[in-house]
Amino acid sequence: MEINSYGDTILGVVAMENIVEGRMVCLDAHLVNEDFGSKVDLPGARLPDTDADSTRARYCVTFSVDNRQLPMYRETPSFTSALRYGWDQAANSPFAATVFLTHPGNMIGQTIPSGYSALAFGEGIYTVPSGAYIYSANIQIPGTPLAAANTADDGAASAGMLKEASGSTGTAVAEVVRYYTTDGRLTFKVLH
Repeated sequence: MEINSYGDTILGVVAMENIVEGRMVCLDAHLVNEDFGSKVDLPGARLPDTDADSTRARYCVTFSVDNRQLPMYRETPSFTSALRYGWDQAANSPFAATVFLTHPGNMIGQTIPSGYSALAFGEGIYTVPSGAYIYSANIQIPGTPLAAANTADDGAASAGMLKEASGSTGTAVAEVVRYYTTDGRLTFKVLH
């Protein structure tokens, strides 16, 4: 996802499920607690499940800023405080880690794991790659209203993707700014 411009609304959130970067999310409560309460006050971000959720999905999600030295490790499961005692606890195993030589936010189509911190951008202009939205012919026309896809109507794999909004497919949460015919990227503006 490319951030072209953004407004005043940038929220730190906790991903409540695995979410592909660039999807539209709605805010909700969560029960994630890490590092003795560091995530308790953050809102949760989740993909829209119903058409009613789609009207609330007005935030584009991306990776949180991470200033760690490369290579970075994303451990699964994440036991940041439990691992300080080593491998003497059964809950610390099995353990797996994904190693990143580039920040995940600089790569296309990466998934933000459930329970991890993320950023939710409100009003602004963003660009997503081909395959990160549901294509229709009108998507190529600037000003076309876009709605957030939801699990009930579009399936779990498409939830949070933008699609053309029509009378029966949800409330517009964004509009097309530019469609790149060479590589299929879509630039859109989030409405508030």
